[in-house]
Amino acid sequence: MLLTAGGAFGFDQDRAFMLLEAQCAFGPRNPNSEGHEMCLRFLERELGYWTEAVELEPFTYVSKNTGEELHLTNIIGHINPGARDRVILGAHWDTRPMADQDPNPDNRNTPIMGANDGASGVAILLEVARQLYMNPVDFGVDIVLFDGEDYGEESVLDDYLIGSRYHARHLKSPLPRYGILLDLVGDRDLRIPMEPTSQTYAGAVLEKCFAAAERVNSKSFVRETGKPAYDDHIPFLEMQIPFVDLIDFDYTYWHTVEDVSKHCSAYSLGEVGRVVMEVLRSEKF
Repeated sequence: MLLTAGGAFGFDQDRAFMLLEAQCAFGPRNPNSEGHEMCLRFLERELGYWTEAVELEPFTYVSKNTGEELHLTNIIGHINPGARDRVILGAHWDTRPMADQDPNPDNRNTPIMGANDGASGVAILLEVARQLYMNPVDFGVDIVLFDGEDYGEESVLDDYLIGSRYHARHLKSPLPRYGILLDLVGDRDLRIPMEPTSQTYAGAVLEKCFAAAERVNSKSFVRETGKPAYDDHIPFLEMQIPFVDLIDFDYTYWHTVEDVSKHCSAYSLGEVGRVVMEVLRSEKF
């Protein structure tokens, strides 16, 4: 049994980085694209190796802005599916269909690679699933990869968080005790402050995460209030389910064509992965 600094169970950051690169190898994974379809099968297979059951949650959504019909799928890996006490770990697996923040106007209609904005959180959760397979916990964990988080334009909020809203509306009993969302967690200069909406509505869960970060000596977590994020935790908070967003919003390449793997690091993935593992290992229901 592998132990790391602070007593946390093992997390293979190099394998997580390999999984980040594997997602990027499909190209952009924006809805209705070829890369989106190929990556869906990869993620379904990868989660299937390490969880007792993989559930696909397919649905269609018509954009309020463009009128495009999107074919979307949330991917859920169930660990210890019979347990009544459950935790959700989430990340979005889709990528943005336009690089609207790119400094070059010629790039702004180009789909992004999403190495950090999407692939980083997914890569961590795939490795977390493997670690839990090798060293199980006695409660349930649902790893949910949300689709359609990043489709919208800034003025059309309905076109964001599409998959997480769908999943939250279709949650089955027993509801999760709490959730942890990972987004933009792989950049080389990782710095995760306390997201304000999480602080206000899920403060006890956020404290679990930051206390765990201190126990495993993760320097990327800072006890400062950061920028609020309109992210996949919101639909669950609206249902009174405590859900926190671990996010580094200060990422130079956000929504640009330069959101590629060379601007991410295995060490950053390890910082976050070890914290998530420590939260789970120290949980007492």
